[in-house]
This record gives sequence, C-alpha cells and structure tokens, in this order.
Amino acid sequence: MSVPADSLSIENQWLRRPRRHPGAGLLRGVLGSLLVHALVLSLTFGSAEYGLPGLVFPWQERRGALPELRVVLQADTPAATDPTLGAAGTAPTAADAAPVPAAASPAPRPASTTAPATANTTAPAPIRGPAAAVLTVPPSDPTMPAPVVDTAQPDAAREDQARREAARAQEARAAAVLRAQEQQQADLDAARARAAQAESARAEAERQATLQAEQARREAAQLEASQAEAEAAEREREGERQQALRREALRAQEERELSAQQEAARQQAAQAEAARQQELTRREAARQDAERQAAEQQETSRQLAAREEAARSEAASREAQRQEDARRQELARREFARLQADRQAAAQQEAARQAAAREAAARDSAAREEAARQEAMRAEAARREAARQETARQAAAREDAARREQAQRQEAAQAEAARQEAARQEAAQAEATRLAAERQASAQAQAAAEQARAQQAAAQQAADQEAARRAAAQDTAARQDAEQRPAIAKEAQGSQATQAEAAKRAAARAYEAQRDERLRAIGRQLNAEADQRAAAESAARSTPDLPASWGNARRGRNLGRGDPNEELRLYGDAWSRKIELNMTFDTVRELVRQPHQPPVVTVAVRRDGSVESITFVRSSGVAAIDEAVRQIIRGQANYPAFPPNLARDFDVVEIRRTWHFDVAIRLY
Repeated sequence: MSVPADSLSIENQWLRRPRRHPGAGLLRGVLGSLLVHALVLSLTFGSAEYGLPGLVFPWQERRGALPELRVVLQADTPAATDPTLGAAGTAPTAADAAPVPAAASPAPRPASTTAPATANTTAPAPIRGPAAAVLTVPPSDPTMPAPVVDTAQPDAAREDQARREAARAQEARAAAVLRAQEQQQADLDAARARAAQAESARAEAERQATLQAEQARREAAQLEASQAEAEAAEREREGERQQALRREALRAQEERELSAQQEAARQQAAQAEAARQQELTRREAARQDAERQAAEQQETSRQLAAREEAARSEAASREAQRQEDARRQELARREFARLQADRQAAAQQEAARQAAAREAAARDSAAREEAARQEAMRAEAARREAARQETARQAAAREDAARREQAQRQEAAQAEAARQEAARQEAAQAEATRLAAERQASAQAQAAAEQARAQQAAAQQAADQEAARRAAAQDTAARQDAEQRPAIAKEAQGSQATQAEAAKRAAARAYEAQRDERLRAIGRQLNAEADQRAAAESAARSTPDLPASWGNARRGRNLGRGDPNEELRLYGDAWSRKIELNMTFDTVRELVRQPHQPPVVTVAVRRDGSVESITFVRSSGVAAIDEAVRQIIRGQANYPAFPPNLARDFDVVEIRRTWHFDVAIRLY
C-alpha cells in the first residue's frame, strides 16, 4: 500500500510537537479549591459579637484563659472595747459571718449545670467558676476611734449612743449584705451567661469539627480522584506515546512492505511473463492433445454405435427367430401327433386285416408320407417366403429410416447453411465445401448401402440354394425311407418313435444351419450399414460449425408435452418418439421385473443432435435400470438436428421425461 510522503511528514511533525501536561490544569484547580475551603473554614460564626464574622486563625485562640475575678464583701469583726459591748459586739459579728456561706453557697451551681453535658459529650471539660475572693468590709464607724467622753455622763447617754452606733452598724451591715447579694446574683447571672456561651461555643466547635472532618473526607476523596485522574492521564499519555511509537513502527513497516510489494510486483511481472509463455506452450500442447482425443473419441463413439446397433439388431433377430422357432415347433409337434395317431390307426387296421390289406396299407402309408412331405415342403416354402418378406420389410424399413435420417440431415444442413449465410457471409465458401463433402459422403453412403444390399441378396440367394439342397436331400432320404418301409413293415411299430426322433433331429439341424447362415448374412448387412453411417457422420463432422465453447450456450428447456413453446414441444415429441419406436425394450425386459419407480431423466441435446449430458432428476432405485436408460439414450444418438426456427433461438435443449416400462418404453 503506497502512502503519500507529505502525509507522513505532517503526521511525524504532529507526533514530535511538544504537548502540554494534561494534568496541570486539574492540579491547579484542586489547589485553588483547597485554599478556598481553608478560608471558609477559618471564618467564625455564631459569636456574641455584632457585625460581620471575623477571620480568626486557630493559633490566635487562647486556650489557657485566666479566671475572672470574683469579690465577696464580708464585714470585719469589731474589737470588743467594752465588756458591755461584748454581747452587742458579738452579735453583729455572727450576723455578719452568717451570710458568707449563704453568699458563697450558690457558687458551685454552674459546675452542676454543665455536668450532664460533660458526661454525655466528648467536648472539652466545662469551665469552672473562679473561686470568689472574700474581702472584709470594715464597718464604717467602728473603725474610727471611740470618742472620749466623760465618765461622768450618765449611763443613759452612753446606752443611747451605743444603740445609735449599733443601729448604724446594723444598717451598714445590712447594706453590705444587700450589696453582696446583688453582686453575687450578678456574678451568678454572668456565670450562667458564660456557661451558656461556652455550651454554644462547644456545640459550634463540634459542628465545625464535624464539618471540617466531612470537608477533609471530601477533600481526601477529591484528592484521591485527582490522583486517579492524574494516573489515568499519565497512562493515557503513555498509551499515546506507545501509539505514536506503534504508528512510527507501522509507517516503517508500511514503507518496507511497499518496497517489498514493488519488488514482489516486479518479480510477479517476470513470473507472469514466464507463466504466459508456459501457458501458451501448454495451450498449444493441450489443443493438439484435445484434437487427438476428439478424434479418438469420435472413432470410439462410432465403433460403440456400430456395436450397439449390431447388438440391437441381433437381439431383435433372436427374438423374432425364437418366436418363429416356437411356432414351428408347435406346428411340428401337432403334425407329429397327428401322424402318430394316423400311424397307430393304420397299424391297428394293418393288424386287423393282416395280409389281405398289407399292400393297400403300404400304398396308403406311402401316400400319407408323400402328403406329409409335400405338407412339410409347403410349410418350409411358406416359412422361407415369410422370412424373405420379413427381410424385405426390415430392409425397406432400414432404407426408409436411412432416407428419413438423410432427409433430416439434409434439411438441417440446409437450414444451418441458410442461417450461416445470413449471419456470417465470410463463411460461405467453407459452408459450400462442407455441403459438397456431405453430398459426397451421402453418395458414398448410398453406394455402400447398395453394395451391402447386393451382398445381402447374394447371401440370401446362397442361403436359399443351400436350403433347397438340404430340402432335396431330405426328400431323397424320405423316399428311401418310404421304399424301405414295406420291407420292414413288421418292425414299423417298434421303430416309428426312433425314426420320428431322427427326423426331428435332422430337421432341427437343418433349421439351425439355416438360422446361422441367415444371422451371418444379417450381421454382414449390419456391419455394412454401420460403416455407411460412420462414413456419413465423419463427413458431416469434418467441418463443424458449433461454437468453440458450450459454456455460454443458449439453453432451452422442454419439461413436458404441454410446453407453450411450439418448436420446443415438437422437437421434444420427435425425440420421445424415436426412443419409443425403436426396439430398445428388450434390453430392459428382465430388469424392469424388479421393484422400481419410474425414473425422471433430463437429456441435454445440442443443436446438431449430439447428447451433451444425461441427468437423473429421480432415480428408479435400481442401478441396472438407470444404466440401461443411459445406454438406450446413448444408443439412439445422433438425434435429429434442430429445425431452423429452433436453432436460431437455442444452442442446447434440455428434454425432461418420465420413463414408464410395461410391454414397451413410454415417455411422458
């Protein structure tokens, strides 16, 4: 296969052109996606601050925060300055000290509120409330030094002053306790708010962790997919590289094959030239061989046809002779029985009359013998006349058949000559030569037939003379026997059977001799007729005008007697009549007694009457019957040539018939 050079160069340039990495764009897309996801995951949502969410990086979060400062106010215990004031002084101290546990007792509550969440979740440990710092609030007035009073003041004034001081101190302590309770409640509210914020932050952190884990899983899957795609792209690039290498190798292989094909074409051309020379030589040798084989085949066919014709004639003659022998034997048997009865009656009369009627009996016996001899002579003359008439009839039939065949041949030759004259003007001289050869062959055949008939007449005359001589000898023997009978009249009864048997054997020997001579004469006549037909056929085929090859011959088919083509039907009927009217049934008489079915046979006949092929559409089931059918078809060749109208349309006619055998051959 030749490939243009420019297309090969373009393909090589395309293969050598650097190509971009097919996975670079995919890798850049994956990296960009990772950066965007990291930026989104860094945003903080759900915080307590107002406004847009801020960008907070994980490393900016302080994990170890300082606890908040909590202050609990506690009144300081005043020093006992006076024994009278001991009881009063101790009371406020106890009153002041008592609220401290009450104020500090609600501090552990935030831890208790977050304890269930800690037990049920894996979030970080809850934030413990910072320990409250206890500050001692000094009383407002007792810290100041007591004023120096006069001891002389009355006790009532001091007690009044003390009550006022105690009331002020009590009010101060109550205010401090109230402020402490308010501060504690505010601290509790702040702690609850911080705990709720921590819980929401923990839930948000868990949600963010879950989202980050899901995102990480997705990114890992995407990374694995990108790696798989990169590997597939790498494999694809490797396959393309291998494909390019294979294409390069294929191109080199094609170039080598092209050069090898060119070299092979050159060698094939040389071989073809040598083969052509050898083919010419072989064809010339084959043509010579074919001509030689055709000549041998024609000679073989002629000899075979002659032998088959002789065999058919011999069989027909044997059958006729057998029937004639049977008829004569029956007549002789009846005549012998009648004579035997007459002899027995004469013997009885002779025995009754004895001597008186011996001479009369002898005369009667002589008269009967003479009558029997004359009857036998008349029967022999009638038989000879019948045989002569049968021979003349057969000769006339053969002459008639020869005339019809000659007329058909002449008609076919004239029709063929007319067609060739209209179709090929340049073959006129060859056709005239062929017709002249046919006429000469016909004249020679007629001369040979006349000579054969003359020979047959001479042979018949010789046979008649021989028969007459033998009849005269038989008459002489009969007369001698009649003369001897009076002398041996006494032994007549014992020797009649022996004489009759001897006469029968003599008559049989004479008949066999006559039959052999007649058969020899018929054989000579058949040989002469076969030679005549062979000469006519060789003269007719000396200049054949059939096509060089029958492979593309125009073929017609006659499948039965109801064919719409009149020419095909008439020719098929004529062909069938020739098979039916000829004496060919004797060849299959014994075979058709076997169980068989009527065979269906197709015979292809060329326009010159020769048989091209014999095909059994349906066999008879008996191989011997099929072979006998083939022999009958071949034995009747050559068949009549095509009429002019049929020869103009067809070169070969296929005739299909069903063969039935009963007392004759019938084609349907």
